[in-house]
Amino acid sequence: MDTPFSAFPNRFRQRLQAGERLIGCWMSLGTPVTTEVVGIAGFDWLLLDAEHAPNDVLTLIPQLMALKDSPSAPIVRPPWNDTVIIKRLLDAGFYNFLIPFVESAAQARAAVAATRYPPQGVRGISVSQRSNRYGSVPDYLKRVNDQIAVVVQIENRAGVAAAAEIAAVDGIDCLFIGPSDLAAAYGHIGELNHPEVQQAIAQVHAAAQAAGKPTGILASVEADARRYLDMGLSFIAVGSDLGVLRMQSQALCDKYREASKGPIAAQY
Repeated sequence: MDTPFSAFPNRFRQRLQAGERLIGCWMSLGTPVTTEVVGIAGFDWLLLDAEHAPNDVLTLIPQLMALKDSPSAPIVRPPWNDTVIIKRLLDAGFYNFLIPFVESAAQARAAVAATRYPPQGVRGISVSQRSNRYGSVPDYLKRVNDQIAVVVQIENRAGVAAAAEIAAVDGIDCLFIGPSDLAAAYGHIGELNHPEVQQAIAQVHAAAQAAGKPTGILASVEADARRYLDMGLSFIAVGSDLGVLRMQSQALCDKYREASKGPIAAQY
């Protein structure tokens, strides 16, 4: 039976697998109003961060609600590659996952298994939860396995070395590079453009390409983002709500602070 439920099919996953250029924004402030505002902008996807931001299931659900009418696909990054945490986020209504700190094919398989009902995986069954509109979506249990997107984050030496094996895992839709952690892992903390770090990024991208899967990265500097696009990376976060707020508010303050240093106009 067909259903009007917008998650079937998962158009974001289809576009990701097709290698379309998908530009996103990182959401770290944890508030539904901010998420709603950024959701109006028209990004292809928004990453709701629960690893390095003060988010949990109860703060993430209002943000999902805020994106109901947005063209931006919501993605969640759980705090860890943990079956129970992933299960709760699935039941909360997420269909797209960015799993942090994956460094082996076994960990990649575990991430995929956590998002699938048996026999393809180990996801626990709740017959009535937010993801299936509290039991109102026909054949949800039989159909949802094919609608979940799993992106895994490569962010250390072990992950780079195992990138080809990770990319080959069935159910892994994309390899995502965490450049800051990768730079730290190679002994170049804060130096994202160090040649050794860039070589590692290229190695991960080559492994993904060989497996016929896209590569993603976070690149808040425009020159970096455009360089990665030219390299063929297609899934790129170009900024964050926190970064935009901080930089633009600082720029606004500095502009008028500088102007206030001039002579005061005479009052007549």
